[in-house]
Amino acid sequence: MAVAFIGLGAIGAPMAAHLAKPGPLVVWNRTRAKSRDFASKYGATAVETPREAAAAADVVITCLPTSRQVEELLSGADGLLQGLRPGALFLDCTSGDPGASRRIAGVLGERGVAFADAPVSGGVSGAVAGTLTVMVGADQETFERARRVVQAFGQRIEHVGPVGAGHAVKAINNALLDVNVLAVGEALAALVKAGVPARAALNVVNASSGRSFVTEVLVPERVLNGAWPRTFRLALLDKDVEIARSFAHDAGVAAPLIDLTGSLFTAARAQLGEEADHVEAIKLIEQSAGIEIRG
Repeated sequence: MAVAFIGLGAIGAPMAAHLAKPGPLVVWNRTRAKSRDFASKYGATAVETPREAAAAADVVITCLPTSRQVEELLSGADGLLQGLRPGALFLDCTSGDPGASRRIAGVLGERGVAFADAPVSGGVSGAVAGTLTVMVGADQETFERARRVVQAFGQRIEHVGPVGAGHAVKAINNALLDVNVLAVGEALAALVKAGVPARAALNVVNASSGRSFVTEVLVPERVLNGAWPRTFRLALLDKDVEIARSFAHDAGVAAPLIDLTGSLFTAARAQLGEEADHVEAIKLIEQSAGIEIRG
């Protein structure tokens, strides 16, 4: 089974590396040097256009920043649509938009190409280890086909519903991460300002009902030591919470907390810039409170 992987970013590249082991693998990236370097390192084949990638594969996987970019790569004389053949499988691992997924599935279906949205969670470390969680939106038959492919880099593979459901679950998950980052930042800022050591507070929280991934991992490993590594751009999380907001509203659910969180992250993005890490939103809380959360 030949696979084409489109998008060799921080998470995409290690995902593709797992697929290169059984091979054959074709890769394409907007930055051609990345494709060539990856191909040289992992024994894959780098091609010049998305069309060439699709034409060489039984399965095409995209892992891009937004659904808009996926749709752009489908179109044009050198686009994926021109290379995809009937019977192929298209997996979109982008953290994308449910509506866009349904549009893409409709276009591909007319050409006899199966589609599943299959975004991932677990970050760069999970991609490297091959332990990502993959949430798949597709019909049952397509899910079974997809599962055989994504198990190369996924440890937990969940069929969450029809096309679009995978992207909906991913957006909601990331909105919950947004809420946690801001809530934990505010809570610790208040405690530190009142004289409570941040690490002592976290020791209690992490043994109690208020614990979360943010309190157990992100704050101890990034905030308390002042490291602030850049692993997942705040701009991308801002995009995801906007998708979650739209999804909730389209479903007829009032989501004031997600709305407020989205507004706060958009403001943080404007202040911190496009390259800031998502956890750096806590820096703005520190600045406003006039303290630093360290310990």
